[in-house]
This record gives sequence, structure tokens and C-alpha cells, in this order.
Amino acid sequence: MTSQPDPQLVAAINEAMQQPTTYRDPSPLPPIGSTPPVPQPGRPPMSQRATDASALMLCAGAASLPIGGATSLVLYTLGHVDPAALAIGAVGPVALVLAIGALIRSAGRGLQGMHTENHFHGNVNQVDRSTSSETRGFFAKTINKK
Repeated sequence: MTSQPDPQLVAAINEAMQQPTTYRDPSPLPPIGSTPPVPQPGRPPMSQRATDASALMLCAGAASLPIGGATSLVLYTLGHVDPAALAIGAVGPVALVLAIGALIRSAGRGLQGMHTENHFHGNVNQVDRSTSSETRGFFAKTINKK
């Protein structure tokens, strides 16, 4: 048994199909109106400085993703490393820095032991000046006195 559609429903659908669904006003818009601006959805209106700061913060946040990912990868990898190998890898740079420091200290001691003499030929004028300094105040003003 097939049912027939309701004739009133068919008439309403046909009537709705005949009418336009949109309307565009062809009259030109006034260049300046008396209506105040309406806040638009999305980001609120900001000054140029605030917009620049916001963009800088967004870029810095995006730039921190690779650094965080690399750190996570290193920490994950270190979880699977033999502790002895990890200790050797951590001690190596420290030992290198200590060796360079010892070399610099021994070179400094060697230079102090060198005896230097100055030989002058002709008239020599020697001026001996003494300066004492005094530092006072919260912002440390230094006063040099002769």
C-alpha cells in the first residue's frame, strides 16, 4: 500500500521553492555613518604595540616546541643508556675544563718567575704618583684623591 503525499505539503514546498532565499541591497553604503562600531567576533581590538607583543609571544611559544621536543628525545634516550657510559660522557668535559685550568695556572706561575730588567740609555724622568680611592653610598660612588 503506497500513501499519497499530502497536497497541502506539496503546495507549501512548491511555494517555498519559488521564493528567493537571499536578498542583496543594491543601494550604496554611506561612507560615514552615525552608528557606533560593533565589536566583532574573534580577537578583541588592540593597539599596534599590543598586537606586535602578542605575535612575538605566539612565535616564541611556537619556537619552544622544537627545543622541548629535543630535550624530551635526549632524556628518553638517556633512559636507555648504560650508567657507566653516561658517567664517562659526563666526566669527559669536566676533566677537559680542569686540565685547561691547570695549564693556565702553571703558565701564569711560570711568567711570574721570569725576571725582567729594563735598560734605559739617556736621561730618565721618573714620576711616582699615589692615588687613594674611597667608595661610598648605595650606588657606590667612587672618589679618587691624589
